Amino acid sequence: MSSLHLDTFATNYKQLLENHQRKSINRLQAPPVLKEAMLYSLEAGGKRIRPLLLFATLHAFQKDPEIGLNAAAAIEMIHTYSLIHDDLPSMDNDDLRRGKPTNHKVFGEANAILAGDALLTYSFQLIAESPNVSMEAKMTLIQLLAQSAGAEGMVAGQVADMIGEEKELNLEELEYIHIHKTGKMLTCSVLAGAILACVSEEEYDWLERFSHHLGLAFQIRDDLLDIDGDEEVIGKPVGSDEGNHKTTYPSLLGIKGAQDELMKQIQFAKDYLMKINKDTQLLQSITDLVENRNH
Repeated sequence: MSSLHLDTFATNYKQLLENHQRKSINRLQAPPVLKEAMLYSLEAGGKRIRPLLLFATLHAFQKDPEIGLNAAAAIEMIHTYSLIHDDLPSMDNDDLRRGKPTNHKVFGEANAILAGDALLTYSFQLIAESPNVSMEAKMTLIQLLAQSAGAEGMVAGQVADMIGEEKELNLEELEYIHIHKTGKMLTCSVLAGAILACVSEEEYDWLERFSHHLGLAFQIRDDLLDIDGDEEVIGKPVGSDEGNHKTTYPSLLGIKGAQDELMKQIQFAKDYLMKINKDTQLLQSITDLVENRNH
């Protein structure tokens, strides 16, 4: 299994995940417009980095990645709900997401809010319904997911991001936003795989540290793409950070400084992976993908 290429792995498991998500939404006894709005954003594409991190972690510990399907779908649903709400006029007021009109532009603000709410709450139901997962593991996963997505995690980062608009942040304040708004859910993805794989405490610690640095690297690359990315490839306008007077790594450190910081965080992430005596090649390949991604 060590020779498995990331492209093949990603193609197989993205398809498996997307089929599973579609079936999970379609089986809901809910108004058709709600299911349509949920699927609209859930199926808008994207890198699926979070589910792939979960699957790759399971693979590293020689567990069948399919045991993580419900957890992976739950994480992707929470990620998608956050994007729907981020795009709303009261938040970032964006018209495009992944090259398509944002959810509220298609279904209206009320339905977009409710679609996000439904994705958030359904994520916990999916974990509770996970087959072949112990009750203890389900409880640990639910606690991890709630903490990562809520007031101590992603939502905290979103609030700090809004507070930080129109003011000059220092590096520590910016790092807090990135760790919470983006990093916590990336870490959650890796640690969910670790919980399902029943890793040792030491391995869990290394994976947590790996994912912490990977999350920072992901957001630094995002900041750089807002400057030099291709709008058609990214699927949303570039230059919005500068236009909104947002503090970013390039605005604080300059482009070269941000690139150097990206390389540093990538190396830290790889160093922690090297401590794990398992087949972490897929996780290393995802780390390279984060470093070099163009969308």
